[in-house]
Amino acid sequence: MKFNTEFKDYKIIATGDGMKLEKWGKYVLLRPDPQVIWPSRIDMEGYKGLSAVYKREGGGGAWRFIEPIPDEFNISWRNLTFSLRLTGFKHTGLFPEQAVNWSAAISLIEAAKRPVSVLNLFAYTGGATAACLSAGASVCHVDAARAMVERAQKNVLLSGLKNDGVRYIVDDCIKFVGREIKRGKRYDAVIMDPPSFGRGPNNEMWKIEDGIYSLVDLTRRVMSDRPLFHLINSYTTGLQPGVMNSIQRLVFGGGGSAVFDAYEVGLPTEEDIILPCGASAFINFNGGLS
Repeated sequence: MKFNTEFKDYKIIATGDGMKLEKWGKYVLLRPDPQVIWPSRIDMEGYKGLSAVYKREGGGGAWRFIEPIPDEFNISWRNLTFSLRLTGFKHTGLFPEQAVNWSAAISLIEAAKRPVSVLNLFAYTGGATAACLSAGASVCHVDAARAMVERAQKNVLLSGLKNDGVRYIVDDCIKFVGREIKRGKRYDAVIMDPPSFGRGPNNEMWKIEDGIYSLVDLTRRVMSDRPLFHLINSYTTGLQPGVMNSIQRLVFGGGGSAVFDAYEVGLPTEEDIILPCGASAFINFNGGLS
């Protein structure tokens, strides 16, 4: 499992009974987490300083506020700043476990010593976009939700970066990649975080187990002849890192100088355990493929 320890204003205080107690800046939140199947060692709902609790209710859920929390507040990682907002789906707008992949992308982009173009698909609020941009890359940020793209633009500006280095696209990711291939547009790196389930603008059904291979194969055709890296992130239970690694090897070939890696991503906790948070598969092309 891989994790990053560079957040100064985010931490997991405790876990248990299907919940995790987190500190985001000066606010302490208690949220459900399906990976937490062990009992809690403390009374998390009685934790001194708790700001809000997300409670499941029927088929949905809602936040119960113990103290006022502004509609938006910020936290930082390295030199990047992100705007957070509590949503009705328990999320904050940032997945801090992805910092381990942001760090890897930054290192490869900086070491390339050349212009690098990145295609960020299902790009959400732009954590990876801001990270790659901060390393000197140009980024094409694609997400079907306009509100998420607008928040990504805000995060780039909050981080002291310029939006003129980013091409923001509100579109279906698969259809957009198909059009880029026809236009002859190519990218040195691809990042993707496809959802488990979804529907396209014409009610097309997306199920990651059925579509992930075709999607990876599609992105292969939009990569340049000097590829830098290819990253798949997944939060789908049952889609193991090794499965994604196998797909990448089948699509790109396993020979040559490319280095393939697959791993769980996690977050350190004050309980001296690492909380699993998802999975990634990463190709460092290291100069090319077979």
